[in-house]
Amino acid sequence: MITLQGKGVSTGIAVGRLTFFERATAVVEKKLISDTVGEIQRLYAAKQTASDQLDNLANTMAEKIGKENALLFEIHRMMLDDSDYLDPILKMIEEQRVCAEYAVLECGKQLSKEFAEMDDVYMRERAADVDDVSKRLIAILSGTQQDLSAGTEPVILASDDFSPSETAQFDRSRVLALVAQQGAANSHTAIFARTMGIPAIIGLGPSLAPGLGGKQVALDGETGVLYIDPDVKVLEGLEQKRQRLQEERQALEQFRGKPTLTKSGKKVKLYANIGSVTDVEAVLASDAEGIGLFRSEFLYLGREDYPSEDIQYESYRKVVEEMQGKQVIIRTLDIGADKQADYFHLPSEENPALGMRAIRICLTRPELFETQLRAIYRASAHGNAAIMFPMISDVVELRRAKRIAAYVRDALKAENIPFNPDTPIGIMIETPASAVISDLLAQEAEFFSIGTNDLTQYTLAVDRQNESIREFCDTHHEAILRLIRMTVENAHKAGIWVGICGMLGADPELTETFVEMGLDELSVEPSYILSLRRRIAEI
Repeated sequence: MITLQGKGVSTGIAVGRLTFFERATAVVEKKLISDTVGEIQRLYAAKQTASDQLDNLANTMAEKIGKENALLFEIHRMMLDDSDYLDPILKMIEEQRVCAEYAVLECGKQLSKEFAEMDDVYMRERAADVDDVSKRLIAILSGTQQDLSAGTEPVILASDDFSPSETAQFDRSRVLALVAQQGAANSHTAIFARTMGIPAIIGLGPSLAPGLGGKQVALDGETGVLYIDPDVKVLEGLEQKRQRLQEERQALEQFRGKPTLTKSGKKVKLYANIGSVTDVEAVLASDAEGIGLFRSEFLYLGREDYPSEDIQYESYRKVVEEMQGKQVIIRTLDIGADKQADYFHLPSEENPALGMRAIRICLTRPELFETQLRAIYRASAHGNAAIMFPMISDVVELRRAKRIAAYVRDALKAENIPFNPDTPIGIMIETPASAVISDLLAQEAEFFSIGTNDLTQYTLAVDRQNESIREFCDTHHEAILRLIRMTVENAHKAGIWVGICGMLGADPELTETFVEMGLDELSVEPSYILSLRRRIAEI
């Protein structure tokens, strides 16, 4: 038996035959052509086919992996029309008189290399998108479209890495698990695997060699261990773990429909985070008591222009109505840093995480902010909505944002448009500055929600998306816990409630600490709701 250690990015147990994914890779040669006009027409025809494929893929995958994740394919479609991607290809065909396949290959490689060498993590991840789009175009031009059915026998699929397009299209009934030599834990591929419930391990390195193809293997997506030719003892252990996980899932059902209470009767609000309208179904299925974070930026991503007031209103209204009176906290626009939209024309920045983002964009572009606030207030007439401003670091910022909200309320009232004038306004505590002056902010806000993801990286000066410095990102660091405790104490002194909507909210090692601190609410991904309710009931 051989044991390979990687990084588990999607939990689950799988046992089956290891099969290496065989891509229908086109052999691209540098062919000279005489008819450049005809070759460019061939390129545009392939581009249209690729665009149609990506449109269909985005629509199909929205049901499978959620609208927010499926937006990746809309971004790929937009890349086909991006001059930074397309113009060098056209220029190479015209000037060097080469075939379209070769121009796409060479220009795609160059652009991918430029992205991969950038300092910003978000921009580095765009290299994989360029590769994915280029491979799709080349496959269409060369007639080597990929069959992603993975055969008829259920297998554990192996590769050097899997592209987001490949992962999203695999047949779940035929792919028991995914294992890769490379990959990143926060990549779209890893996210898709978790969303689709496919156990996955990345980072197994060159030891995961094609020579292992056909062997019986077993894997634990939690520990990241891949067993080649596992012995009976290992198989029995994994089967016991599988049964235990199944029993735990069944045991959690007894907490469905129950209030979230500690043994002594302390109530904790247990809310869910969502990224799109389509996520509401998962929230309702999870038995969450409300939505603590509705990431509204999904309405702005994957588009070529700003969403209108009516488009936003319809999305917010649908979520508020479907939650049937349960609170829905809508975070206002949080574009910038690792979430970019070209039509915003944001300036190029040395460190976008510290630059023009979130509330800073809204305060400097009040017409954009007003449009979103009008949509949210209009939706408030249909249920229990609340507004939350991100990245507030100063009392002056909060007051400016509240003045714009008051202006919107006055305008809606003058126009006789229904809305709830008492819609609560809260803020996210995401920077050390906001935590330190939380006593002052609490005089202006109606609630706090602590965004521990950004609070952690700003407090520790560690880029949370940079895998190379992961060891320095101690999410349990005493400085972070002190800032959280300070925020809770200041909120309660001012008579307002405070919650957590970052990843730490779902950390079972900190649940008791958070309850002891007096946190009133925890907002987590829907899949964590029942297990967290059980954990709180044990305290």
